[in-house]
Amino acid sequence: MDAQEPTTTTPTQDELLLVPVRELVLFPGVVLPLLANRPGLEAALQEAARTSRTIAVVLQRDPKVESPALSDLHTIGAEGRLLRYVTARDGMHHGIVQGVGRIRLLDTVDGTEPRTVRVERIDEPAASGADIDARFHQLRERALETLSLLEQSPPELAAAVQSIELPGQLADMVASLMDITPAEKQEILETIPLLPRLDRVLWRLAYRLEVLRLSADIGKRTRASMEGRQREFMLREQLKAIQKELGEDEEGSPELADLRRALDAAELPDDVAKQAQRELRRLERMPEGGPESGMVRTYLEWLSELPWKLGDDPGIDIPEARRVLDQDHHDLEKIKRRIVEFLAVRKLNPDGRGPILCFVGPPGVGKTSLGQSIARAIGRPFVRVSLGGVHDESEIRGHRRTYIGALPGNIIQAIRRAGSRACVMMLDEIDKLGGGGFQGDPSSALLEVLDPEQNATFRDAYLGVPFDLSRVLFIATANQMDTIPAPLRDRMEVVSLSGYTEEEKLVIARRYLVPRQLGRNGLKPDQADIDDGALAAIVRSYTREAGVRNLEREIGAVLRHVAAQFAEGHTEAVRIGPDDLAAILGPARFEQEVAERAAIPGIATGLAWTPVGGDILFIESTRMAGAGKLILTGQLGDVMKESAQTALSLLKSRASGLGIEHGLFERSDIHVHVPAGAIPKDGPSAGVAMFMSLASLMMGRAVDPAIAMTGEISLRGIVLPVGGIREKVVAAERAGIKTVMLPARNRRDYEDIPVSTRERLAFVWLETVDDAIATAMPSASPPDRLG
Repeated sequence: MDAQEPTTTTPTQDELLLVPVRELVLFPGVVLPLLANRPGLEAALQEAARTSRTIAVVLQRDPKVESPALSDLHTIGAEGRLLRYVTARDGMHHGIVQGVGRIRLLDTVDGTEPRTVRVERIDEPAASGADIDARFHQLRERALETLSLLEQSPPELAAAVQSIELPGQLADMVASLMDITPAEKQEILETIPLLPRLDRVLWRLAYRLEVLRLSADIGKRTRASMEGRQREFMLREQLKAIQKELGEDEEGSPELADLRRALDAAELPDDVAKQAQRELRRLERMPEGGPESGMVRTYLEWLSELPWKLGDDPGIDIPEARRVLDQDHHDLEKIKRRIVEFLAVRKLNPDGRGPILCFVGPPGVGKTSLGQSIARAIGRPFVRVSLGGVHDESEIRGHRRTYIGALPGNIIQAIRRAGSRACVMMLDEIDKLGGGGFQGDPSSALLEVLDPEQNATFRDAYLGVPFDLSRVLFIATANQMDTIPAPLRDRMEVVSLSGYTEEEKLVIARRYLVPRQLGRNGLKPDQADIDDGALAAIVRSYTREAGVRNLEREIGAVLRHVAAQFAEGHTEAVRIGPDDLAAILGPARFEQEVAERAAIPGIATGLAWTPVGGDILFIESTRMAGAGKLILTGQLGDVMKESAQTALSLLKSRASGLGIEHGLFERSDIHVHVPAGAIPKDGPSAGVAMFMSLASLMMGRAVDPAIAMTGEISLRGIVLPVGGIREKVVAAERAGIKTVMLPARNRRDYEDIPVSTRERLAFVWLETVDDAIATAMPSASPPDRLG
């Protein structure tokens, strides 16, 4: 059966085309534009234009509803006559509608398209009397006064108000023109009795008239006092006048009150409090949204949030400090003893000017964690300031407040984070401060911070007032001292941390690294374990470092492998042995270089110090037919090149005693190479190794590859002392060396060498190069001593 067509019967007089609107209320006698932005609305207007039918314009209860039912509309609306219907260039349809009278919706006429509703027309009540006339007269006067206060009001509108003779018509027109919400207009439209309708319109008009009168009065007063000033200042005076009318000029805004209370609670020193009150008075006179207001407010917030008062000092418990240091760090007895001494002096003399400690050592040996342990041991907050790459003095001393986005320096910011002046502040990587330039020298700015005689009145450029840093416990860290300027170095006491031996690494891994990585990877101690053999294999074959940072990384990789098995459903405990490492970490990354070296003439093993610990160094020499030239390769520095030239000159002077033909030097070019050519090398400590390499080459005798050596040489053959003995010896043991030859004048450094390393290595103390020849090439007879 075919669908029924819409009914086409002739509508009666009480049936109107429905036009639901969202944010518009049509009053009788008022002309308003309508935008046909919905299909149903467009069809209704087109039908009204075609048939000259009137429409029912009704406000929706919820403007979000796209296709409102009768229940979604207000009951009272307005009957409207379509005066004009046009289509704009953009395709939108517009209608001009004039209100005819009030209507009440009854029901929907079924089967009509566009939608038609049955309505009841509401006649305008014909009330009269003194009450009506008085309100009518008052409404007209207030409407005319309101129009006079509106600068852009057209004169025709005032004439139209004057010409209206009916009270209800005037009330409807004024309600339509007032700047009130659609809900408020609908309320007036639904008020049918004339007296309450006039009262509603009068009440709302009186409120807006009072606002306009007050605004005009404020404008007159401000224009009279501020004529010729900038518009911004005029608006500021208007704001002050409004605040005065509202009674807020004395109390100020709640934000200012909060800021004032915060400054009072901060217990500022007298000079700082005067500065804060001066800035607070400036802020009260500024407009709230101005850029300078934000800068002053931020400055005062910084002053209020800094810990100016010292607070309660928890005191220093020396036995507890010793226990915490022993709990957090293995070995390092000399360093821990110095820290305990430092804390003991602080306890006995809290106001004393003690030294500032600087922990120097390769990466991963525990410098930063030592600072954290000190803070935990004495119950103070710990903050870290990273100085690596800082090249602007303002990063230390702060920016001046004249710059947009200015902030205090890193020192004051760290104090704010700590929340206490009695904190432990670690100045990390102090050796990597940028050099001085057009932005200033940050190392010079640190002089005031680290000088106990000056830091009690440290002045940050942003704050502009002195701040007491004398109770801050500063601790610095560095990898090497060479790059730290001398004046800055002079203000610190250097505490050296050397690299760990293999035994120390195994203990650290078992006590600290494995439990920490078990927790980080979500494993329990009874689920996974790495036996001692596997840990030793990781130390020897998968890491080569002075610290334990890479060791912890490799342990984490092993335990992640185990964690993946448990995540896949594995339930039994896993124990990792040495044979399991290749499948998890891959083939061994490091081998003992000495085992690869054959006993070939011209090769000697030296010892070197680097910022990341000690290392072994191979010196390779060869000769070819030539004219006596010395060729040096391997990216050697000037000092190392001079050591090679000194070694060659010393060897030539002793050629006859060593059985070397003098003419051999003149007929040969000698090439000395130090492998790892991409790495720059310098320093005098390779002098002995250079001499032994050249002597081995020219004598045709190999140096024992299990022997390593270090020391500077003179042209008289004397072996001079060098630095970094502990790191070099530990590196020799790590590389599988059996004997080390050291300058005799370095015997004082013997006690710094770990006991386990001393037990595994044989030590030969060199007075001259003759001792080196006798030890490394025993088959060669040393010459008679010269000089």
